Amino acid sequence: MAELASLVQRLEVAVSRLETMSGPGGSAGESAGGAVSAYVEAFDAIANGPVAQYFTLSQKIGGDVLKHADMMKQAFSCQRQLLVTASSSQKPSDPVLTTLLQPVSKAIQQVQAFREQNRTSPQFNHLSAVSESVPALGWVAMAPKPGPYVKEMQDAAMFYTNRVLKDFKEKDKTHVDWVKAYVSIWTELQNYIKQHHTTGLSWSKSGPVASASAAAPSAPAGGCPPPPPPGPPPPMEVSAPSGGGSSGAGERNALFASINKGSDITKGLKHVKDDEKTHKNPNLRTQPTPVRTGPKPFLSSAASSRPAATAAPTRTLPPVLELEGKKWKVENQEGVEGLVISDTELKQVVYAFKCNKSTLQVKGKINSITLDNCKKMGLVFDDVVGIVEMINCKDVKIQVLGKVPTISINKTDGCHVYLSNDSLQCEIISAKSSEMNILVPNKDGEFTELPVPEQFKTIWDGKKLVTTATEIAG
Repeated sequence: MAELASLVQRLEVAVSRLETMSGPGGSAGESAGGAVSAYVEAFDAIANGPVAQYFTLSQKIGGDVLKHADMMKQAFSCQRQLLVTASSSQKPSDPVLTTLLQPVSKAIQQVQAFREQNRTSPQFNHLSAVSESVPALGWVAMAPKPGPYVKEMQDAAMFYTNRVLKDFKEKDKTHVDWVKAYVSIWTELQNYIKQHHTTGLSWSKSGPVASASAAAPSAPAGGCPPPPPPGPPPPMEVSAPSGGGSSGAGERNALFASINKGSDITKGLKHVKDDEKTHKNPNLRTQPTPVRTGPKPFLSSAASSRPAATAAPTRTLPPVLELEGKKWKVENQEGVEGLVISDTELKQVVYAFKCNKSTLQVKGKINSITLDNCKKMGLVFDDVVGIVEMINCKDVKIQVLGKVPTISINKTDGCHVYLSNDSLQCEIISAKSSEMNILVPNKDGEFTELPVPEQFKTIWDGKKLVTTATEIAG
C-alpha cells in the first residue's frame, strides 16, 4: 500500500507540471527555455511599441523629460516582473501580495516625487502629465474594474498634455509626437486589460503559490539598497502581582459573597437625611462641591524627570523675487503687500509659488502668469498674451487691467477674478475647483459678481453625452 500511495503522489506531481506548461494562455510564465505566457507577450508588445516610442522621443527632448522616462521604463519593467510571477503562480495571501506590489508602488512614487522636486523645470507640463497618470500602473490591485481606473488616470493627465500641445504645436513637432505616444500607452493598456485581465490581475490556476521572493528589486536608480527589516520586538516581561493569583480569586469570592447577602447588602449604606437632599433643598445646588480627582497616570522616574519634547521648528525658505532667464520667480513671499514687477518683456513669464497673504502687481505686457500653491494672494496685471492660471491655490484674487485671452483655474478653492472692459471676451477654464466668482464691470464703474458653475448634469441624447450646468434652487 505504501508503494501504491507513493506512485499516486508522483503521478499527481507529474500531472501538475504538465498542466502548468500547457495551461490556458500558456500560464507557465518564463520557463527555462525562455517561453512566456500569452498575456506577458501582449504586455511586451506595449513595452516595445508605444512605451519604446515614448522613450525614444523623450531622448530627443532630453533634460528632465528623459530622466522621467528612465523612471517610467523602470516602472514598466517592475510591472512585467509582476505579470510573469502571476502567469506562473497562484494568487498568494494578502500580505504576500502586498510585498509583490511594492516594486511597482515605489516606482510610481519615484515618478511623482521627481515632478514635485522639479516644479521650476521648463518642462514642468511634461513632468505633470506623466506624474498625474502614472498611478494607472496600479491597475494590478484594482479589482473588479481595472480598465476604467486606467481611463480615469489617463483623463487626469489631459490638462497638462493639452498645455504641451498648445505650447509646441507651432514650434516643435517632437513634443506633439511625444504627447501622442504617451497617451497611446494608456489607450493600449486599457485594450490589453480588457482582453486579458477584465476583472483584475489574472493569476495561474496551477503551479505553486506565489511567494514574496518573486518580487522585483525596487531600489531607486542611483540609490542604496533599502535597510534590512528591524528585528523582532523584545519578549514582554509579564510579572505577576504580589500575592500571586490567589488575591484576585479572593476578591472575586468576596464580591460574590456580598451579592449573595440579598437585601442585607444595603445595610452598609449611609442614610441621607431630608435636609441633605438637593431635590428638597434647592439652595444646596448652588453650593460648590468638592471635585474628586481621579488617579493620575503612571509616570516612570525617567519620564517625570525628562522635559517635554518641543515640536521641531518648521522649515522656512527664503523669499525670492528675481528674473531667471525669461522667468520671473516669485517664491515664499509671506505677508508682503507691495511686490511689483515693472521691467517686463513680451517673452517673459511670471511664476509665483507658495506665496501667502501677499500682493503682486505685474506692469506691461507679458507672456503668461502662473500662481501655484498660493494662499490669500492678490494679483494685478496689465496685459497677458498667453494664459493666466491658478493651480492648487486658496482664496486668491485677480484683477485684469488690460487684456488676457485665457484664464485657467485648476484645483483651486476660492477665486475672485475682476475683469476689465477690454478682457470681457476672455475664456475661463476651470477644473476641480470651487467658490469661483467672476466680477464684470458695469457702466457706473461698479462690478457685478457672477458665480462659475460647479454642478453639472449629463444626459445621453442617443448619440453622445450632453453636459449642461445646473443651478441649485433656493
